[in-house]
Amino acid sequence: MQITGEMLIGQAAVRGRAGSQQAFNPALNAPIAEPDFGFGSREDVDRAATLAADAFDAYRLLPLARRAAFLEAIADEIMALGDALLERAHAESGLPLARLTGERGRTTGQLRLFAQVVRDGHFLGAVIDPAQPQRQPLPRADLRLAKIPLGPVAVFGASNFPLAFSVAGGDTASALAAGAPVIVKAHSAHLGTSEMVGRAIQKAARQQGMPEGVFSLLIGAGREIGEALVAHPEIKAVGFTGSRQGGLALVRTANSRREPIPVYAEMSSINPVFVLPHALASRTQALAQGFVDSLALGAGQFCTNPGLVLAIDGPDLERFVDAAAAALGAKPAQTMLTPGIHAAYESARAQVQAEAGAPVGVGAEAGDQAHAAQAALYVTDAQHLLQSEALQSEMFGPASVIVKARSLDELVQVAKRLEGQLTATLLLDEADHDAARTLLPVLERKCGRILANGFPTGVEVCHAMVHGGPFPATSNAMYTSVGASAIDRFLRPVCYQDLPDALRPEAVQSANPLKLWRLVEGAPSQAAGG
Repeated sequence: MQITGEMLIGQAAVRGRAGSQQAFNPALNAPIAEPDFGFGSREDVDRAATLAADAFDAYRLLPLARRAAFLEAIADEIMALGDALLERAHAESGLPLARLTGERGRTTGQLRLFAQVVRDGHFLGAVIDPAQPQRQPLPRADLRLAKIPLGPVAVFGASNFPLAFSVAGGDTASALAAGAPVIVKAHSAHLGTSEMVGRAIQKAARQQGMPEGVFSLLIGAGREIGEALVAHPEIKAVGFTGSRQGGLALVRTANSRREPIPVYAEMSSINPVFVLPHALASRTQALAQGFVDSLALGAGQFCTNPGLVLAIDGPDLERFVDAAAAALGAKPAQTMLTPGIHAAYESARAQVQAEAGAPVGVGAEAGDQAHAAQAALYVTDAQHLLQSEALQSEMFGPASVIVKARSLDELVQVAKRLEGQLTATLLLDEADHDAARTLLPVLERKCGRILANGFPTGVEVCHAMVHGGPFPATSNAMYTSVGASAIDRFLRPVCYQDLPDALRPEAVQSANPLKLWRLVEGAPSQAAGG
């Protein structure tokens, strides 16, 4: 597939005229010469949003089977791009081809999962309370509830996952599954990759006979295009993965509209790991190695990277620190996704070092490798951590802080003071269960996923996964951005009172043509009637 540097607005390819940018190879520290990618204007945003609004009712009212087939067609077209997609993503991100091959599988797997979710129809949340005309003292009307999509959704591609959290990533897949047209703002770190995937979606939409505005892809510098997109009155929700600063800027824009809209922003998390005493004593070496492997994975550029390790001080913790420092020394420096991310990592490390002192362990030096992150491990105590904002901030790279607590009570005190997180981990043996019970109520309030005897890097795409959490992990702790439940972000309930059966949505028609399990008079039922 030839990359042209054009935006995709509906079924058209449009050359942006508001400036341009070349793609960049972070490993070579050099631009990718051709093509230039043209920046869109507010007029391009308006065209894409208007097309999406025009497509909304036509798309959401299609049979569920056609919506599911569209999602599967997107997955097929992405696979049809072959190795060229992986090679382009590698050039633009510096990520290894093996990692990108897995990420492509995750991307197509998400699309196929949501196709299954659409076919199942459970996401429609059908509820029926039939009329009770004889009820005293007053009769009850016929009441039926089903969910519909909010409207066109703006999606922002993430820097650290050029496929799985980008143009055809989880936000796009779940919004399209909900019945919402999508407009994606391509991330400037992987422009060519974004165009290739965008053209795959465009082709699938054309082949499946989708309304023209069901998908568009925009390119823009800085925040101008993004804020114009969020501010557009036809946009009804936003999906974002990125920095706290960027996410909050979009939230402010969304809240300042005449009609405020939800922004589902995944932003910042340090993912604390609590190493409980008996596990620390019995598995010191193995736990230290597992922690370091998780920390250094992908140059630490995961939103679930273990940025904080907490344990009760003593000889066992000293052995853990020594083992982790030794393991870290074997980790090579790795090219980061962009020069900006590398600079932010170095700045965050400097702030932590000013608070915690020199690292107790470091990875191999970068040498002449461009934009490469050297891994680092710092040590502090609980009281110092509680008084320091820098020590509780995300470094977004292969660096972590080990915190020495004086007691279980102090571990609980730290847990209570931490910000909201995507994950929290308990490394424990059976003899640690009482300590874990003390921590669990706090951790449930603080995060969206609690792990035992594992490490948080790696987010399974399935029905039970929660990838979310209280602020600042996300802007809305009620929802997840990964897993089947991600579709709920883009739906709202509608109640139909005494509507003739022929006019009701299929999900709540008396004959149950979709053969759904529905809640009828408060009881699950797949039967017709009601």
